[in-house]
Amino acid sequence: MINKTVKDADEAIQGLKDGMTVMFGGFGLCGIPENSIAAIRRAGIKNLTCISNNAGVDDFGLGLLLKTRQIKKMISSYVGENEEFERQMLSGELEVELIPQGTLAERCRAAGAGIPAFYTPAGYGTEVAEGKEVRIFNGKPHILEYAFEADFAFVKAWKGDTAGNLIYKGTALNFNHVMAMAGKITVAEVEELVPVGALDPNFIHTPGIFVQRIYQGAHYEKRIEQRTTRKRPVSL
Repeated sequence: MINKTVKDADEAIQGLKDGMTVMFGGFGLCGIPENSIAAIRRAGIKNLTCISNNAGVDDFGLGLLLKTRQIKKMISSYVGENEEFERQMLSGELEVELIPQGTLAERCRAAGAGIPAFYTPAGYGTEVAEGKEVRIFNGKPHILEYAFEADFAFVKAWKGDTAGNLIYKGTALNFNHVMAMAGKITVAEVEELVPVGALDPNFIHTPGIFVQRIYQGAHYEKRIEQRTTRKRPVSL
């Protein structure tokens, strides 16, 4: 019986070294691998190139690794919630590659599908297209984008089994699924770890063949970036 379980996050990040390229699932603070990020921070691994839709907030998510200067370069789409990210980018301390969100997702998906590159119209005529090959398809310019190459992918799922099969919950599916398929080594942390056969195969999002290590995480904060509320109306 295949068993890909590791004891905890510290064991799960073994082999991750300075200077590697790493993917992190999540969108905003939804579905981020909180325990893996904390373990990387504790290990002091630095000069990382991070592929993530966003950069967390100042004191949570990838913002924690930015604060300790463990990230050398961010490849992202949306980064507007992190003041420390902005400060480091404007001061030249942090390399930043901003990518249209659909292109970011497709570069992850292409890596998982074994597609080395693809053409897309997204970004043509902007800074995104600088230095990239352009071809015309059906009269419309497209730019050449390459699939990502990531040493590790860290993802977070709702449930997983010991063979690495994963189920995500709601919008936490986001980038987790395509990144899980794209890493040379994919590490999944889950809220609930179950035996093989306990998951309904009709509802599995990521097959275990794409996952090399899995563990049950703990103490998930599941923060909300910006909570907006209103006072309850007074009943007459």
